[in-house]
Amino acid sequence: MSITVAALRETAAAERRVAITPEAAKKWRGKGVRVLLEHGAGEAAGFPDASYVDVEFAAADAVLAQADLLACVLPPEDAVFGRLRDGSVVVGQLRPYGADARLAALSARKLTAFALELLPRTTRAQAMDVLSSQAAVSGYRAMLIAAEACPKFFPMLTTAAGTIRPSKVLVIGAGVAGLQAIATARRLGAQIEGYDVRPETREQVESLGAKFLDLGVSAAGSGGYARELSAEERAAQQQALADHLKPFDVVVSTAAVPGRPAPKILSQVMVEGMKPGALIVDMAAESGGNCALTRPGERVVHGGVTILGPLNLPAGAPLHASEMYARNVQHFVELLVHDDALQPDFDDELVAKSCLVRAGERIFQG
Repeated sequence: MSITVAALRETAAAERRVAITPEAAKKWRGKGVRVLLEHGAGEAAGFPDASYVDVEFAAADAVLAQADLLACVLPPEDAVFGRLRDGSVVVGQLRPYGADARLAALSARKLTAFALELLPRTTRAQAMDVLSSQAAVSGYRAMLIAAEACPKFFPMLTTAAGTIRPSKVLVIGAGVAGLQAIATARRLGAQIEGYDVRPETREQVESLGAKFLDLGVSAAGSGGYARELSAEERAAQQQALADHLKPFDVVVSTAAVPGRPAPKILSQVMVEGMKPGALIVDMAAESGGNCALTRPGERVVHGGVTILGPLNLPAGAPLHASEMYARNVQHFVELLVHDDALQPDFDDELVAKSCLVRAGERIFQG
């Protein structure tokens, strides 16, 4: 197979993941694919060059000049696309919303680009679902951050100084990230509740040993996401949630929809009603936050309540996050290869709906 699959060192701030791991490279080579990496591409993720077997390394310009397909975790600088050969393919989390300059750069070189975050959330797409794999990492890390920042122990402890009661933790949003956060809090010994406006998530929350917080508002939607609440439903939800927040030591919020601002779930008044020493970890900080007081990447203290807005959580566990991501990429690229060549089948829903640019023609309109 005369295909060269390549990856560069990621350049986004604090990004430590890599799109091609040694495990993935071995599988590519087993299929006859040439793997070409920039020197040190996997080092920050825990994969030095020596850990890759039968892989070629070169400087960035040489990698780009030879790549048939460039895999990335996050979008490189737009200028990078101009150094690829006309007709090359780019696959990764390309953050297409509001990115006209990026789409123009892809079109200018007649590239074909696929944004993996646009993949339909179907059973067939599960093996290549980067949103789910990276959300699992995010949920795990968010709860570890909460456990470290919380002024209380998570588990119940019986000591010579008396019994320590467990922390009470609420997770808002029972998607992949929320469920992983719940599972992690449970392992750490906290008393855990989960809340979601989608009633079908109750069984999943309870299967992890958590109590489901039912506020009497249902917003079952499509595609794995909740529908937007009406003004009346939102007001009812806000009041009910405010009444239930007071006993919790930790709240982890996970509600986010790709391409849209995060829904504001925790108002300033609600935060002011929480007990002093309480902690909020807002996983939606990158898209504006679920809490009205969240500042992305910062720690805010308001009325004795601490609000954390961590960014790029998967990059904090880069080895396993990279392994999961690289498998997702590999499964997706298999859809693009036919007769030992890159020939995407645009009649395939997964290919068509994730395509941003096709041979220079802009497909995605945002």
